[in-house]
Amino acid sequence: MGSRFQGVEQGPPIEVFLLNKLFTDDNFKSKVNLGVGAYRDENGKPWVLPVVRKMEKKMAEDETLLHEYLPVLGLDQFCAASVSMLLGADSPVIASGRAFGIQTLSGTGSLRVGAEFLNKHLKYTTFYYSNPTWENHHLVFVNSGFTNPRSYRYWNPKTRAIDFDGLIEDLKGAPENSVIILHACAHNPTGIDPTQEQWEKIADVMEERKLFPFFDSAYQGFASGDLDKDAWAVRYFVKRGFELVCAQSYAKNFGLYNERVGNLAFVVSDPSVVAPAKSQLTWVVRGMYSNPPAHGARVVASVLADKGMFDEWRDHIKLMSSRVIQMREALRAELIKLGTPGNWDHIVKQIGLFSYTGLTQRQSEHLIQEFHIYLLKSGRINICGLNPSNVQYVAKAINDAVVKIPAEDDARAKL
Repeated sequence: MGSRFQGVEQGPPIEVFLLNKLFTDDNFKSKVNLGVGAYRDENGKPWVLPVVRKMEKKMAEDETLLHEYLPVLGLDQFCAASVSMLLGADSPVIASGRAFGIQTLSGTGSLRVGAEFLNKHLKYTTFYYSNPTWENHHLVFVNSGFTNPRSYRYWNPKTRAIDFDGLIEDLKGAPENSVIILHACAHNPTGIDPTQEQWEKIADVMEERKLFPFFDSAYQGFASGDLDKDAWAVRYFVKRGFELVCAQSYAKNFGLYNERVGNLAFVVSDPSVVAPAKSQLTWVVRGMYSNPPAHGARVVASVLADKGMFDEWRDHIKLMSSRVIQMREALRAELIKLGTPGNWDHIVKQIGLFSYTGLTQRQSEHLIQEFHIYLLKSGRINICGLNPSNVQYVAKAINDAVVKIPAEDDARAKL
C-alpha cells in the first residue's frame, strides 16, 4: 500500500543553510564561508560573549532557578528591559503606560506573533517589504494570514545605494492600513540604511497615507556599537506619535543565536488598549508554542539589570561592530590595490553584518566553484566571514570574477 505522504513534493532548500552544509562538507584548505548571518572572530571561529559565559556560570550556581513554565507572554523583567533598551529608559511612552513587550522566539517568532495579531485583530491584509529584504519576511507574513504581499523599491544596483525616489513613490501608492516592514538599522541584505532626513520623509508619507510601521530590529548595538544610534529610527517614529510594533532579536548582539531570545514591543496611543491587546496576544502564543524558553531571556535580563555586566556587554558590542568596520575597510583597500574594475566605496558605506557587494549571480557562482568562497547568489556577503588571514584571498577572487565575467556580459546573457 502506498504512503499517504506520496503527494508531498520536495521543497526547495533554504539557500543560507544549504550554503553552510556545502561549506562544512568542502575539504579545500582555504575555503571561506561568507554566507551564514552570524558573528565570527578574527580566526573565523564562533564567539560566546564573555559576559554571557559569566552570567551562565552564575545562573548554574543559583539553586533558586527552576525549570518551571514561564508565563505565556514570557519573563516580565526581560520584556521591560527590552522595551527600555529600544525606546530609551526615559521614554515618555513607557512612563505613560503606552509601551509594552512580550517575549517571543527570537526575531522570527516576534514577526510571526505580531503579524498574526495584526491580521486577526486589526484585520490588516496588505504588507510591504523592501526589495530586496530578508527572505523570511515574505514567508512569515503570508503564513500569518496576510493575503496581499507587496514590495517597495529599496536598492538601486547602478548606484549601489537606496532608490529613495522609488521607495517614496511606492509608499505613496500603498493603500491605507498597509503594514510596512522597516529595518530599524543595518538593513538586511544591503547594509544601507536611510539617513535621518530620509527617515523623516518616510514618516511623513506613512502618516499621510495612514500606513502601519512594523520595525524589525535584529542588530541594535551590533550595527554601530551604539545602542541609542541604532534605535534612532524607531524612537523618531514614536516621537512623531505613531502606533507601531517592533520585533527585537538578541541573536546577534548577545550571540545567543540558538537560544531564540526575542521581544515584540508595542507602542500604542492609549493605555486602555494594553490589557485587551495582551489578552489576545496570550491566545495567539498559546495556539502557536504555548510559552517561551527561559534560559536566554534570563541571561539577557540579568545582564541588562546589572550595571557592571551591562557596561561589559557594551564593550563586547563595540568590539564586534568595530571588527566588522575594519574588515569592510580592509576588503575595499585590497580591491583598490588590485585595480578591480568598478567603485567599491559602497562596502564601507554599508553597516552591520552584511554587504550587498554588487556581484552578479554568475560572479557569485564563480567564487563558489573556482575559489570555494561561499556566498548568496544575490552577492550578499557576511563581512564577519572575513579576517586578516583571508581578506586578500577573497579580494583576489572577487577581482578574478569581475574581470572574467563583466556585469554587462552577465546582463546580456540573461536577455
